[in-house]
Parts: sequence; structure tokens; C-alpha cells
Amino acid sequence: MQRIILFDGECNFCDWNVQFIIRRDPKALFLFAPLQSEQGQALLQKHAISIDEDSIILVEEDHSYIQSTAVLKIARHLHRLYPLLYLFIIIPRPLRDLFYRFIANNRYKWFGKKDECMIPTPEQRKRFLP
Repeated sequence: MQRIILFDGECNFCDWNVQFIIRRDPKALFLFAPLQSEQGQALLQKHAISIDEDSIILVEEDHSYIQSTAVLKIARHLHRLYPLLYLFIIIPRPLRDLFYRFIANNRYKWFGKKDECMIPTPEQRKRFLP
């Protein structure tokens, strides 16, 4: 099953999260694409997700997940104890998403924006969609 994570390519916090996931995904289950890329925009359109969606997005085959649900479904596939975070799925989504949106709405203020893209290692480059 192909799993693609769409992320804000201009956000320092989002870049940190991508690096976090890569380090905890030794089986390379996840591929990545910036929301701003052609591939990211095409996936948003294919899954009828608003282009203005300000969220990390997980695309698995014909399903897509946003906000806290995407984060928890990603954590479920990471190694060590991170799959235990999936237990938070029992919290009603509106409550989980409230917490998610608080962080998302403040991420530029707290972590800043990137002026340039990160340069992935050759091994990491294979995990990013063109």
C-alpha cells in the first residue's frame, strides 16, 4: 500500500516533522510531497481536498486523512512506542482537531518559515515525489 504524506514545504515545523517521520520509518512506508508541488496539488484535487487545507495530509490508496487523524494514522506505522499514540483516536475528532489547529495556526509564529527547501540526502531523495 502506498502512503503519501503531503506537508507544507515552507514551514520549519513541518520540515522537522518530515525528518522525524523519516528517522522513525525504517521500512520506508511513507513517501513525501510538499503541498505546494505539482504532485501535492494533483493529490489534493484527486481526493477533493480544499487547496486551502492547512494540514498535514496522509493519502493511503483511495483514502485521505487530515489534521489529527492523519497524525495518528502516521504514528501508527512508526517504530518503537509511537504506535501507542494511535490510542488517542478514541478522543472525538473535533476535540483532537481543536488541539491540532491551535498548533497549526501558530506554527509560523513559533517555528518560522523556510526561505529554501531542505536538501535531502540521496537515500531520502528516493522518498520524495517529483
